[in-house]
Amino acid sequence: SPDSPEDTGVSVKNIIVFKELATQKKKLDRLKEKQSSDADESDDDRGHLNDEDGAILGIGKLLSSSTVDSLCQLVKDQHDVPSLVRLLNAYRAGSHYGAKSFGVLRGSGSLAKIMIFVLHEANDVFRKILGVSNSTEKKVILELINSATWKKVKPLIKLYLRSTMFLLNEVTDSEILTFVIKRLRASMIFYAAFPSLLQRLIKISFHLWATSKGALSVQSFLVIQNAAAMFNSDWFDTCFDKAYKTIIGHCKFVDPAFFEHLQFLKKSFIDLCSQDMQKSLRKAIISIRQLAKILQLGLQTKQKEAVKRICSWQYVNCIDLWIINGVAVLFPGPRYLPLRVKTVQWLNLLSSSCGTFIPVASLALDILEYKIDKEGQNPGKDFNLSSDVKLPKHWMKSRNFLEACVFSALELLAVHFAQWGYHISFPDLATIPLIHLKKFHERTSIESSRRMVKRFIDQVEQNVEFVRKKRDEVAFSPKDEQLVASFLQTENSSGNLPFIQYYRSLIEKAASRDLLLSKNLSSQEPKKTKGKKQRPSNGAINAAKEMEMGEE
Repeated sequence: SPDSPEDTGVSVKNIIVFKELATQKKKLDRLKEKQSSDADESDDDRGHLNDEDGAILGIGKLLSSSTVDSLCQLVKDQHDVPSLVRLLNAYRAGSHYGAKSFGVLRGSGSLAKIMIFVLHEANDVFRKILGVSNSTEKKVILELINSATWKKVKPLIKLYLRSTMFLLNEVTDSEILTFVIKRLRASMIFYAAFPSLLQRLIKISFHLWATSKGALSVQSFLVIQNAAAMFNSDWFDTCFDKAYKTIIGHCKFVDPAFFEHLQFLKKSFIDLCSQDMQKSLRKAIISIRQLAKILQLGLQTKQKEAVKRICSWQYVNCIDLWIINGVAVLFPGPRYLPLRVKTVQWLNLLSSSCGTFIPVASLALDILEYKIDKEGQNPGKDFNLSSDVKLPKHWMKSRNFLEACVFSALELLAVHFAQWGYHISFPDLATIPLIHLKKFHERTSIESSRRMVKRFIDQVEQNVEFVRKKRDEVAFSPKDEQLVASFLQTENSSGNLPFIQYYRSLIEKAASRDLLLSKNLSSQEPKKTKGKKQRPSNGAINAAKEMEMGEE
């Protein structure tokens, strides 16, 4: 017979209860698994490696310099595990407690020798014992977990990884830290078997990435990047969220001395985003919507707090990160040349409007890195870069594309240099771009491009020399901000700077080029004509060439 309403109600309640119990059981199982993993990976915190009888190996025996040499030779040549155990125990002692611990080491010379040897050789020795190559994927390591060889080597690998990470917290010298983090990155694949250790490594790496500079910050980010790419998608999410929060946390107050490092952090984050475009896009959309809501609230209410959130470094850097730099870097290919040109134009306009320096030179110079060393066979149809954000494939093999790359890069750089050509730091600002331009001038075989680039280099160098001479004449220091700000203001207002005059001629040339291009495009018939094919118009580029040659 059919169930009564009361029975049906009880059944529904039972289902709900069972579902709730199942959910709680899953949570409990995950918690037990995590606790078990943490307990397993913390075993070697209590001591050193033991032999089969439970006796501690390598402890209580003085390791002289000759003994250390002998052990190192056995490990390197024969992959001798007992010798490796003795060295790792000494390495752990040195990492945790220094040269006086347990009487293991006799003098700092032996300690230094052991530390350097283990850092240099441990990764290769582990791989040779396990029979895995440097290109091994994480699944290979996971497949080895149940093997006898892995069970023998696992405690050694774990001890090495933990001791080395502990060393990161003990050392303050940036060069040593860089070397240590680099060696850990070489052993990243082994972290597949130790998720808790991986979590700790990522935490340390984020701290070093955000607070350090130079090679140490770069190597720390490479660890983060490898973790996001090497392990499952959850690790990408973890690295993405931590990286974004790190940047936001460090841009509340922008110190001029920190500005360059902040640019590096943002560029690193964009590189991380490029590893999973779909996920990054979804997260970017969420953040952009939040920015839009903040802006909308400020416009509607004009309340002090709402306006304050907009007029903050965090808000400005979020816009820069997601909308401008994100677009410019996430679509780096040659087909997106128009999009990159537009983003750099926006940055130049933003820099001009607010009077703040924005380093756009690298974005412009990247255009010259496209495959433009060989001149195309066909002139190609006229194409207006401002009419689209993506180039047709056939156009990238034409001479027009090659000319457009060079002209676009020079035009963007010209706007940037014209804005800062009067600044006292212009000689320093122009140094790296000049190096890149000279290298391009040497390697390109396209004569028209060589002429354009050579003329640009000459004009920039003239301005560099002019500013340098004026700078040598002043008596104030870089700390005198008011005097620095007034440097060459008279020449800038009158437009008498060498580069400004060249810049004006370049802009006039660009305007003439665009006008001629528009005429050519409007005169082209929308439909194909019957009969003999007409050669595509190439008037715009030819006009630019003629104007460029006419100036020489």
